[in-house]
Amino acid sequence: MTRVLLFGANGQVGRETTALAAERGIELRALDRAAVDITDPVALARAFEGARPDIAINAAAYTAVDKAESEPEAAARVNAMAPGLIAERCEREGVPLIHISTDYVFDGTKVGAYVEADPIAPLGVYGRTKAAGEAAVRAATERHVILRTSWVYGMHGANFLKTMLRLAKERDRLTIVGDQRGCPTATRDIAEALLAVTAAARAGTARFGTYHFAGTGTTTWHGFATEIVREAARHTGRTPEVAAITTADYPTPAKRPANSQLDSSLFERTFRFRAAPWQARVAEVVDGLLAPAPTEAT
Repeated sequence: MTRVLLFGANGQVGRETTALAAERGIELRALDRAAVDITDPVALARAFEGARPDIAINAAAYTAVDKAESEPEAAARVNAMAPGLIAERCEREGVPLIHISTDYVFDGTKVGAYVEADPIAPLGVYGRTKAAGEAAVRAATERHVILRTSWVYGMHGANFLKTMLRLAKERDRLTIVGDQRGCPTATRDIAEALLAVTAAARAGTARFGTYHFAGTGTTTWHGFATEIVREAARHTGRTPEVAAITTADYPTPAKRPANSQLDSSLFERTFRFRAAPWQARVAEVVDGLLAPAPTEAT
């Protein structure tokens, strides 16, 4: 049986992957910050010794995009230094590494979806530290899969979908940025992708390198929010107005790419898995969050 060691147990992707691995009968040890300091080589060595994994997954990250602008050192420790240390340990142990990265390594100026060979040009601290983490992984071990994803949402943790559900209950009008495009990606699909890579690595058929993996289809944040509100209305009966605004109307400390679309075809060809249409996953997650719990028969 394949033994998997996952860092970032309490994150959106970590929790989803842990649950899916349990469903599939895959032996996975998920560690959070309390269990291991991924910026400490000694702690990492102990974690690998205890888990004796066949493959490692780094789903840990500093993801507070705006806060990173004022905490660059903290972001760099988690997003840049830690992936390198994990990759070094993987190399010593002879263990492949799957490392999750982001669309924010691009500046968003390309017309059309980004492919893996496109040059990176991050706009802010978060993107720069994630790009540095990618470079550290590549330098430390050849046996890696870097998985860039985007606009992540799901049942667990804080994310855009859950924020929209809350605001749709509280307000009659929502104003959402409509001039940034991307591919909403469900954590369920990311977990499926991680396990697909895990299976290939265990079988010795994995092609290591950098891949894009995102939800099927593209939209704007406004379009994403509109779909969330539409699906939520089936449960709540509320239909607040969702108005589009520009990026300039909603200034943030960190600049966002205007285009975050990722072309996932290389991943699909290599690992034989494609994410579901983002609208279908939105419906599933909204149902999971808002549908009433079943009652026991008496």
